[in-house]
Amino acid sequence: MHPQAPPRWQLAHGRAIPLDRPRLMAIVNVTPDSFYAGSRARDLGPALALAGRAVDDGADLLDIGGESTRPGADRVGEPEQLARVLPLVEAIRRADGPLARIPISIDTTLPGVAEAALGAGADAVNDVSGATEHPEILRVAAAHGAGLVLMHRARPPGADRFSDEYAADAPRYADVVSEVAAFLRARADAALGAGVAPGSILLDPGLGFGKTVDQNLQLLRRGVELAALGYPVLSAASRKSFVGRAGCPQSPRTDPADRLPASIAFSVLHLRAGARIFRVHDVAPQRQALLAAWAILGEPD
Repeated sequence: MHPQAPPRWQLAHGRAIPLDRPRLMAIVNVTPDSFYAGSRARDLGPALALAGRAVDDGADLLDIGGESTRPGADRVGEPEQLARVLPLVEAIRRADGPLARIPISIDTTLPGVAEAALGAGADAVNDVSGATEHPEILRVAAAHGAGLVLMHRARPPGADRFSDEYAADAPRYADVVSEVAAFLRARADAALGAGVAPGSILLDPGLGFGKTVDQNLQLLRRGVELAALGYPVLSAASRKSFVGRAGCPQSPRTDPADRLPASIAFSVLHLRAGARIFRVHDVAPQRQALLAAWAILGEPD
């Protein structure tokens, strides 16, 4: 028996994100190679400005990463990740007004990076490996009382492709939704076993990670099955390749810069399927669309 989705996502430092409406996680990449240029900044000044704009636009949470997870990306070791992300976390916590108080998640699979970022004022860990690369990251999250995002992926980024580029090497699932659900259930159980509080767990189906265009669509269509696991669900479709293919089926390849309208459509439909937190590149338009959809749908019984 798994717990029902809590009304709040519990974070470190006494922070929490109420799940009484759709919430926006703004992407801030301190990287040179993330797939969408609008989300990345290589230096502290531009990165801090990017974070400030996201807060001004209505972000509920900042997701800061120092390693790109796009298909084919090079891995980044702990010293370089720390050099990229720690100055930004520290600068945000020294800032004035709403920026200083915004919850922060650190996008990393490395326990050392998670430990240092949480110590500097971050509140959650976003692990795209589902804590399979370095399971000790679960103990780090538990020790800090941090929020924890557990994501499904079939392959690490270096062995993956964009969803619209698969051919003979396409990922194979007997039932992609059931297999993703089973993986996420097992990772949540591992987190609980390591001492992570049930209310701190957020599940991410890993849209775009080791899934074809159609497999991603199935995960959206049957999203209620993932929400039924009893934990809040993170939606992270923003500007990904399968979104571009769905929005422009006649185009073999679309540019990430052209995928905003389709990204909003995916977010709205994922909201209807049970997602509550949305990791996005474009806070203002996504927020407006999601709040409008929430008003139409009404609060769930």
